[in-house]
Amino acid sequence: MNLDNNQTAASPAMGAWRQRALLASLSLVLAACGSSNDDNSASAPASTPARLAPKVVVVNMFGGEAAPFKEPLSLTRKVTVKGLSSRYPDVLCNTDDVCQVTTDMGYANAAATISALLYNSQLDLRQTYFIIAGIAGINPKLGTVGSAAWAKYAVDYSIAHEIDAREIPAGWAYGYFGVGTASPTEKPKFDYHTEVFKLNAALADRAYALSKGVQLSDSAEAQAFRARYPQAPANQPPAVIQCDTVSGDTWFAGTTLSTRAEDWSKLLTDGAAAYCTTQQEDNSTLEALRRGAAAGRVDFERVMILRSGSDMDRPYPGQSNSDVVVNYAEQGGFVPATKNLQLATAPVIREIVGNWGNWSKGLPAQ
Repeated sequence: MNLDNNQTAASPAMGAWRQRALLASLSLVLAACGSSNDDNSASAPASTPARLAPKVVVVNMFGGEAAPFKEPLSLTRKVTVKGLSSRYPDVLCNTDDVCQVTTDMGYANAAATISALLYNSQLDLRQTYFIIAGIAGINPKLGTVGSAAWAKYAVDYSIAHEIDAREIPAGWAYGYFGVGTASPTEKPKFDYHTEVFKLNAALADRAYALSKGVQLSDSAEAQAFRARYPQAPANQPPAVIQCDTVSGDTWFAGTTLSTRAEDWSKLLTDGAAAYCTTQQEDNSTLEALRRGAAAGRVDFERVMILRSGSDMDRPYPGQSNSDVVVNYAEQGGFVPATKNLQLATAPVIREIVGNWGNWSKGLPAQ
């Protein structure tokens, strides 16, 4: 009985103590939350930094092509982009909003890198001019080792049927022919939609006009090699020229396959393209950019291609077709060709950056 009375008497006091303890605990929790919010507010930036909007992006395919651009353009700022090649994980930029990206070599690397650049980065590329700048094999009928060629067309060399050359029908010059066709002279339907890219011809003409007077680099080895060709322009000093490019992962060379590149380019463009350089990335790069344009990320009318000849695509008289590719390094073209990428693009980049008020709206009228 006394115990019950004591419990009854103690209940109001115990209830009050529990209420005070609960309120104290709640105050501590609220204070901690407030402190945490204050800390977050203090550490948060006052405003979101503006997105980098490059005026020009130079696209190279490997380090040897990229190296000549770094010092002249003062590319000291690194912008890491998820999804770029592990060998070239950064976009390099300068204070004039000129940037450079290295895709790594071949179709797969080119498409993957450009896609990462468009969709995984914080770069605003909607007004950017792209200059795809790389070395290539070159047609001695239109250029020479060291020449730098602005292209209006990029043609895919590799979308084709193929029969071994030892088994082709009589009268065929080579074993390649269009998908869905019956002979090498029949134009195929463009079912892949990447067979031919036509670039902004007026922009290519402007790039050529700005750069055609540039004195290009050369080497004693290249001079000695090109002297073995009996005709111009193969035996002439390198120059900035205009002619078109073919793409394909297979590094072909020799008279027969190079002739096929000429024929194929003409066939697919109804005679408009003049093949002079061969490389392993451009149609892939262009398709990634075209899809980016459809997504509102870039302007495809602002894309340029410059390819410089590091080696001839076919032999001089007396040289074997295998030697021209197996011993391509002996042509002496690699060093001048990589340097000439930078030399030929420099006046174009200067013009765009220096007159951005006009170029930002598109190709200015002359």
